[in-house]
Amino acid sequence: MCMRRCLVGLTFCTCYLASYLTNKYVLSVLKFTYPTLFQGWQTLIGGLLLHVSWKLGWAEINSSSRSDVLTWLPASVLFVGIIYAGSRALSRLAIPVFFTLHNVAEVIICGHQKCFQKEKTSPAKICSALFLLAAAGCLPFNDSQFDPDGYFWAVIHLFCVGAYKILQKSQKPNALSDIDQQYLNYLFSVVLLAFASHPTGDLLSVLDFPFLYFYRFHGSCCASGFLGFFLMVSTVKLKSLMSPGQCAAWIFFAKATVNWLRDQSESSLTFLDLEPDSQSQIFSVEPHGGDHGWFIDIAV
Repeated sequence: MCMRRCLVGLTFCTCYLASYLTNKYVLSVLKFTYPTLFQGWQTLIGGLLLHVSWKLGWAEINSSSRSDVLTWLPASVLFVGIIYAGSRALSRLAIPVFFTLHNVAEVIICGHQKCFQKEKTSPAKICSALFLLAAAGCLPFNDSQFDPDGYFWAVIHLFCVGAYKILQKSQKPNALSDIDQQYLNYLFSVVLLAFASHPTGDLLSVLDFPFLYFYRFHGSCCASGFLGFFLMVSTVKLKSLMSPGQCAAWIFFAKATVNWLRDQSESSLTFLDLEPDSQSQIFSVEPHGGDHGWFIDIAV
C-alpha cells in the first residue's frame, strides 16, 4: 500500500510538472494568450477523454439527479472563474508570487469554518492562515515587477478557489463523486467558454496569432489537453488513497519542484521569445526575461 501511494504521488507530480511545462511553452514562448479558446480546448479534451473512459468502463460516472446537478451548478461557475482568472493572473505574475496568492484561498476556507460553521480550529491552523495572509500582504511592497492587473486577477482567482472548496465541502455525502463533479465542470466550462470567446474578442483576435499554423503549436495544444486530463485523474486518485494532510504534502512538493525548476530554467529555453525569420521561415530564438504561464488546477 505504501509503494502504491508513493507511485500515485509521483505520478501526480509528474503530471503537474509536465502540464506546467507544456502550458508554459504555449503561453510564454508562443504567447497564445486567448484564455477562452485555450482553456475551452483543454476542458473539451478532458470532457471527451472522461466520457470515453466512462464508456469503456475505466471510470465511473453516476447518473445524478437533476437537483444534484443544479446544486453543483454554482461550483461549476466558480470552476470557470478559477481557470480563467488563474491563467490571466499567471500570465502577468511570477510563479512563486502566484502560488503565494493562490494559497490565501486557505485563509478564506479557514475563516468560513471559524465564523459561519463555528468549527473548532486549532491554533496551529490559525497561525498558518495568518502567516499565509501576511506573506501575501507583503508581496505588492516587495515585488519589483508589480503588475496591478496581475494582482487583480489573482485576487479573483483566490476568491473563486476558496468559494469552490467551501461549496465542495458543503455537498451532501455521496451526492456527487469527484469524477462526477469534474465531468459537470468540463461540460459547463466548454459551453460557457465557447459563448464567451466572441464577446471577449478571442475568437477574432486568434486569426492574427502568428503561430496559428505552426505544427509545434498544434502538438503543444494537444499535449496540454491530454496532460490536463491525466492531472485530474491523478489528483482524484491521490485524494482517494491519502489523507488530506498527505495530499497537501504532495501538492506542496509538486509546487516546490515547479518553483525550483522555474529558477533553474530562468535563463534557458523555457523563457524565450520565438520570432519568425521572414526570409527563411525558420523560427529564431531569443532570450526573454519575462515570467508568463498558465494555471492548471482543478481546485485541489
